[in-house]
Amino acid sequence: MALFKSETVQDEPVIGQHYLVCGTEDCEKNCQFYCNDCHRSLCERCRDEHQKGMDTKIHEVVPYRERRRQLPVEKCKDHSSKDIDIICEDCQVPLCSKCAMQGHRKHALNDLETIYSERFNLCLDEIYKIHQYFLPTSQNMKKSVIKDIKEIKATMNQIRTSMTTEAETLKSLVDTVTSDKIKQVNKMEESLIEELHTQDNTYKDYISYLENLVKEFNGYLSSTELLKNPIIVSLVGLLNIQPIPETTKPVHPVFTAGQYSKEDVTKLLGGVTVPDIKPEVREIKYLNTASIQLKPTESGEKQTFSVTKVREYTVPGVKNVWHISLGKPGRLWLNDRHGNLVQTDQNGNQLKRTLTSGREEGYHTVTQDGDLIYKDLENKVINRITQNNTVIEYQFIKTKDWTPLSIYSSHINGDILVGMIKGREAKVTKYNKTKGREAKVTKYNKTGEEIQNIKRDNKRKGLYGVPHYITENINGDICTSDYKERAVVVVNKSGQHRFSYTGQRLRFLPFSICTDLLGHILVCDGISNTVHLLDQDGQFLSLLLTPEQHKIGCPRGMCVDTENNLYMGQYFTKTVSVYKYSYMKDACL
Repeated sequence: MALFKSETVQDEPVIGQHYLVCGTEDCEKNCQFYCNDCHRSLCERCRDEHQKGMDTKIHEVVPYRERRRQLPVEKCKDHSSKDIDIICEDCQVPLCSKCAMQGHRKHALNDLETIYSERFNLCLDEIYKIHQYFLPTSQNMKKSVIKDIKEIKATMNQIRTSMTTEAETLKSLVDTVTSDKIKQVNKMEESLIEELHTQDNTYKDYISYLENLVKEFNGYLSSTELLKNPIIVSLVGLLNIQPIPETTKPVHPVFTAGQYSKEDVTKLLGGVTVPDIKPEVREIKYLNTASIQLKPTESGEKQTFSVTKVREYTVPGVKNVWHISLGKPGRLWLNDRHGNLVQTDQNGNQLKRTLTSGREEGYHTVTQDGDLIYKDLENKVINRITQNNTVIEYQFIKTKDWTPLSIYSSHINGDILVGMIKGREAKVTKYNKTKGREAKVTKYNKTGEEIQNIKRDNKRKGLYGVPHYITENINGDICTSDYKERAVVVVNKSGQHRFSYTGQRLRFLPFSICTDLLGHILVCDGISNTVHLLDQDGQFLSLLLTPEQHKIGCPRGMCVDTENNLYMGQYFTKTVSVYKYSYMKDACL
């Protein structure tokens, strides 16, 4: 019977025509089938041989795209030598075979891997629906709401302007009417004053007449002549004094106040009302008509990608960007190769800064609680700083004689993954990794307790050389970017080797590695200065970013946020570029 190798994407000369190769040792043909019992990919010839083998002829072999997902290995707590691989349908409890025989003999039992595979695919379908329909649709509706907010504000500003204009018009009209009435009052005053001045002159003339008459009488009284004195000759005529002139008093005008109220003014100025019509319901694009962009890749299918640069900003306090850790929304930690570690917001504003011994590795991460964890290379320890700086815990984890390189805090359960080396330093790159240097990945729980070591594959061969970047996929796979091995090394959460990806050309030098919301793996290649995109099984999908198409230089630091935005830092610049990418499936040529 043919031997099997780990499922790995091999080098292909023409990008866009890559395929998953057969999992049989020394067979490089295209994978078309999959053995659900062995969990191996098979070409057509190897499938035929597989189905003829004495031990494998009863195995379930299906087309690759219909394959069953492999059940993660988990030991029974009661029977440590047995794997949990059965589910009791009555109790809805996963079991090992001994548990099933002891306490669930009369219950309905089912193959756990079958259930797991079905529900795994259902979860993927839901993720695809969310990212291809629900998120884009709700984001578009959110944009519609924001647009309506702006339009409402503009409308209300127009109404305020109209009301102010109308009020100014009314004020102007009031001023005009008031001016006319004041002119009328002025004319009325002029007429009355003129009449009174006439009366005043009349009395002036009469008083003058009386004064002259008094003088005349006094003259008569003082005269010594008798013959010509009027008081003797004609006194009766002199005593006929003119009567006092009769005049009338003016009638004072009276002001009668206008009859108006606030309501009258309100009516004059108009009002604002909301039309009594039914609000228009926002249109929601139905799922069956939504354009599908995010879709899992199957063997033999070609993928094209839409990549758009959303924005870019300069990071203060660093000289370049070698690693990016995603914190709480809108917060990023970034470092250069000189040990400068800074926290910024999405606009590049510096929030915090610290000096570390880290260099050109993924040596920091952010926990689920927002704590910063980073390595101290010189003292071989890992430090922790809480989100609000209330606790600074130096030597949170002591790696003893192992030198920590890369760190990642799981978003699934909070466990901390650390890539380490032990032995000689730079000189060891010339040696076999089992001689001069040891390397491993160690898992700690969130309190810093060591819970798992991963060093070798099932053939006792060392898995790692220099694991200088590390991350975790949505299925629990641990993905490392290995500088010495020139490969992306992926193991499952139990530490079993799944595949190693060595690029699409003869030379490949992986740097920063991360995964997206659909479980795709993104890795920077320091040789071609590109970003490779792989699926969960290590199948090459595309060169997501290239120097020719996206004007990038030397990509190094990288992460993907919860909205599938890709943050990219580079070697020769301290600028971070943010890209949005989506998937568009075409039929394979």
